[in-house]
Amino acid sequence: MAHGLGSIMVLALALTVAWAADHSPLQDFCVADITGQVQVNGFACKNPNGVQANDFYFSGMHMMGNTSNRLGSSVTPAFVFQIPGLNTLGISLARLDFAPWGLIPPHTHPRATEILTVLEGQIEVGFVTSNPDNRHISKVLNKGDVFVFPVNLVHYQRNVGNMNAVAMVALSSQNPGVVPIANVVFGSNPDISTDVLAKAFQVSDDIISNMQVKF
Repeated sequence: MAHGLGSIMVLALALTVAWAADHSPLQDFCVADITGQVQVNGFACKNPNGVQANDFYFSGMHMMGNTSNRLGSSVTPAFVFQIPGLNTLGISLARLDFAPWGLIPPHTHPRATEILTVLEGQIEVGFVTSNPDNRHISKVLNKGDVFVFPVNLVHYQRNVGNMNAVAMVALSSQNPGVVPIANVVFGSNPDISTDVLAKAFQVSDDIISNMQVKF
């Protein structure tokens, strides 16, 4: 009886480990049916007989993004919405463009680790570890340097030079998601109550109201 119970426990542990990882593909590909009506975790597959080369293709990573905005930065994504063939593959790409001193502000990717390589310029990068340490780990990168941002940790990128900067990032999800910290806190819809934020940030209601107007 004890031997049988032990076998069951080992099997349960093995299944738990298997379920904790991504499922192995059961077919060559599952091109996303972006406009389909079926609701699943991700996207349902298009009929493979109708799949074309363009389902695995994206053009434009050679083009500079528009950085004429308040932040002086631009992101050109190549996610499942741009490349339906990425569906279920757990990988995506994006180009980051920075005007001089441009910033991609603190944010998280709830579903992906990110790895960045600098193509041009000098970029300051950093992330903050989780509570209670809240350790800020940062570094200034130069052309050819690579840096990793662990999944779901708050991180940022900033051009620290007087020339344009460019980076490419790869992410471990076809749909990594993005949570810009300032936008979600001060620009939620509907607003988070000013008294909640005022107490959280230990400032006056007026300061919170002024911040909410910006977002």
